[in-house]
Amino acid sequence: MNKSDKLKLSEFLETLHHLSRHTQIAYEHDIKLLLDYCNINGISSWKNLDGRQVSAYIASRHRQGIGGKTLQRNLSAIRAFYRYLNKLGHTPNNPAQGIATPKTEKKLPKTLDVDQTVQLVEINDSNPLAIRDRAILELIYSSGLRLSELVNLNLDGIDLSEALVTVTGKGKKIRKVPVGVKAISAITNWLNIRSDFVNHDEKALFVSQRGSRLGARSIQKRIGQWAIKQGLATDVHPHMLRHSFASHILESSSDLRAVQELLGHSDISTTQIYTHLDFQHLAKVYDKAHPRAKKQN
Repeated sequence: MNKSDKLKLSEFLETLHHLSRHTQIAYEHDIKLLLDYCNINGISSWKNLDGRQVSAYIASRHRQGIGGKTLQRNLSAIRAFYRYLNKLGHTPNNPAQGIATPKTEKKLPKTLDVDQTVQLVEINDSNPLAIRDRAILELIYSSGLRLSELVNLNLDGIDLSEALVTVTGKGKKIRKVPVGVKAISAITNWLNIRSDFVNHDEKALFVSQRGSRLGARSIQKRIGQWAIKQGLATDVHPHMLRHSFASHILESSSDLRAVQELLGHSDISTTQIYTHLDFQHLAKVYDKAHPRAKKQN
């Protein structure tokens, strides 16, 4: 590539100020990798890169063990760069348009079974922080909240009389989710002592010892510690409780649309991953129970 082409790349990177710093760095890295590929393969100008060569580049990355998500981002960066070049009239087309990335196997979310979940959330401790933490655990599992939704939850977001919690999810979408009896009891216990922590007009439902809104990292850390204290043989994080909520509801009801609404998924395909978890559960039951499924010795 000549100096003019490298200058175009530099100018393009300056237009990415609307993206997060993390994405800007990733895009710069992606385009520079493509530039290295072009130099190695004798492609002298951005104008000379075609769809076949972009496909070959992505295929070479895939052979190196690069995962599907990273390859998708690679292509997004290339498409964005060529949209910039097209707009300025430097290139006639977008060679990355229409190119698909190799499919990667979806990883199923880890969940706790019902017994493990009960073992985790039933904290029998009168310590004020333990009372708060039980309320947190019960609410996440009861209502399938995201960690960010829990952190941002204010006092006026919980209606104990109606057994509802109102949260703001992704895309600032507001949804109401039922709260179970066990969670209501745990939250009531916490509210009875919450004022001992708060010395000012703090709106957050869950606060730290200092009386300020409890942060995401603190919640993650506390849940991990409780998993150890409660004798679970696996690492536990907040999202695992959300996954467990979805899986257990689906196992009992088989109502995918209802689970989608409860989780606040805009696309049901996101929720469908829990049907695979449900099938795994059914397969285990089948293997244990069906007389013709058991392996013969």
